[in-house]
Amino acid sequence: MAINAQQALKTIRNGELAPIYVILGTVDYLADQLKQALTQQIPTEEQTMNVGSYDMETTPVAVALDDAMSAPFFGERRLVFINHPYFLTGENKKTKVDHDLDSLQHYFEQPEPSTILVLMAPYEKLDARKKLVKTLKKQATMIEINQVSEAETQRYVQAALDEKKIRIDADALQELVNRTDGQLGLIMGQLPKLMIYAAQSQQIDLAAVQALVTKSLTQNVFDLVNDVLRYRTQPAVELYHELVAAQEAPLKINAILLGQFRLLLQVKIMAQAGYSQGSLASTLKVHPYRVKLAMQTVRHFDQAALRAAYLGLLQTEEQMKTTQRDPELLFELFMVQFVNERRTAT
Repeated sequence: MAINAQQALKTIRNGELAPIYVILGTVDYLADQLKQALTQQIPTEEQTMNVGSYDMETTPVAVALDDAMSAPFFGERRLVFINHPYFLTGENKKTKVDHDLDSLQHYFEQPEPSTILVLMAPYEKLDARKKLVKTLKKQATMIEINQVSEAETQRYVQAALDEKKIRIDADALQELVNRTDGQLGLIMGQLPKLMIYAAQSQQIDLAAVQALVTKSLTQNVFDLVNDVLRYRTQPAVELYHELVAAQEAPLKINAILLGQFRLLLQVKIMAQAGYSQGSLASTLKVHPYRVKLAMQTVRHFDQAALRAAYLGLLQTEEQMKTTQRDPELLFELFMVQFVNERRTAT
């Protein structure tokens, strides 16, 4: 059975527990929330003896199975986490650890009634061709935490604030999402200081977010992309200088810029071919929020402009790697050349 994280958290906290869980995905915040909720089902005084955690990259699965098949120590349940079960993926991992996968298969088919076995799989997907995975899909509760939409992200934020009876203005919530690239873990990490700010007023406004939440490098580069495409040479050069002054490596800035323009080109081409925002995110394996911003951006620019910027940045990267010229000067030259060429072309 497959369920989402919100459904899983609700059933787990209600004490409705499954014998086997697979937590599949790369959203660390949700993985931590689920792990914490499961651990809380074991009384605190029993956790030392009845909660086990095993990393499959360093420990044979047989050790975890021995624990899982043991009776609880003066308690009702045993909780066993199997971390990094790479043998469920198509990854050919080089390791000296020998895993008894036949015994694991047998356990999946006949799980121990008093044990909750949790496979923490921080991967985008499992190898559906493998017998172990086929059995898990029949026997386990599958919780997928790969992609979190902007709407879901905002619901998690709202729920966390509701618990503290704190309100957040709509524009403040949107700015919080913008400044953290829509990354749920980053957003939740910013909430404590915003809650402290709102301790008396019980209200988080736009000014609070702007004052307390620093823009991520990716968000700053996204602003830089807009400056480039709108021919705003001076603001672009000033922002580039600020990033370098903040100890961001020029090659890193350029690499993220290239990545942004590559994404814009892909979204432009695929959107014209009829891809929706959701299908773009899954096909390109990109966070839905990044795809949303890209779709909003490419509506205003033609493919030729995006391609010219991308090729110009490729040339800039090559010069950064092969010459001793000042990276800030190289970026400024890129801007001047790009703006002149595009104005001539139009």
